[in-house]
Amino acid sequence: MSVLVVGSTALDSIKTPKAENPRLLGGSASHASVAASFFSPVHLVGIVGDDFPKRYIGLYKRHGINLEALQTVPGKTFHWAGEYEVNMNNRRTLTTELGVFETFSPKLPKPLEETPYVLLANIAPALQHHVLDQMRQPKFVIADTMDLWLNIALADLLKLLRRIDAFVLNDSEARLLTKDENLVSTVRKIHRLGPKYVIIKKGEHGSFLSSPRGFFLAPAFPLQKVVDPTGAGDSFVGGLLGYLASRGGSVDAHLRNAIVYGTAVASFCCEGFGLKRTTRISRQAIEERVKTLRKLVAF
Repeated sequence: MSVLVVGSTALDSIKTPKAENPRLLGGSASHASVAASFFSPVHLVGIVGDDFPKRYIGLYKRHGINLEALQTVPGKTFHWAGEYEVNMNNRRTLTTELGVFETFSPKLPKPLEETPYVLLANIAPALQHHVLDQMRQPKFVIADTMDLWLNIALADLLKLLRRIDAFVLNDSEARLLTKDENLVSTVRKIHRLGPKYVIIKKGEHGSFLSSPRGFFLAPAFPLQKVVDPTGAGDSFVGGLLGYLASRGGSVDAHLRNAIVYGTAVASFCCEGFGLKRTTRISRQAIEERVKTLRKLVAF
């Protein structure tokens, strides 16, 4: 089954203590779509300006990503610049230029309205609502968010939580949303807001799922070297949903495996700047990392 991914499509300029790479392909939709494409057909919904490099269009196409809903309009593509410290958990934004993304209003072609699996990647909740309003009874909807929307668009976000199946956020965002420091009671509070499934991203410490089957803890893949973690969270969610769509059937039966596959894809993302590493791997390489993760948690 196919996956619809809506989010930001951006040019990222990333600086670390060891290197600097300008105008890389980035954005939540880009990372998530590439990750999902290893498992299922993907439709990307986004917007770029007329300065968007043609080589990035070619990269999407090499991954079989359908660009029918990628708008190209006059103006500049969304550009983000950020700098990481030696401890890559610490990052600061240097520049945010919204460009054409400021007026983005997603419009789905009719055939895409029936896409069964939907990822509302990290964009304003109002845009996530706008996409859902165009969908026709999707099988499974998962949404990501960030602390910005918790601070400036909380009302829209709370309404969204009543319309989705799964909600993904990191541990600090979960605490901010619920005003609770304990993650076990935090996820229970989030369930009461609507989502059947809650997934807490914990960065280098893996992820935490709460579902009708109970709790599930997944470790991160142990990496000897982290080059750039930008987009790892989006890759995690994209790989997760792509795998779910490839399996079909019961979500409960496959969600734990999906989290492990998403974890494996995200680990590759961290090994290169932007999408440079992720776009050069194979499904076999992902399977090898999944095998390693299984060995890590078997006892």
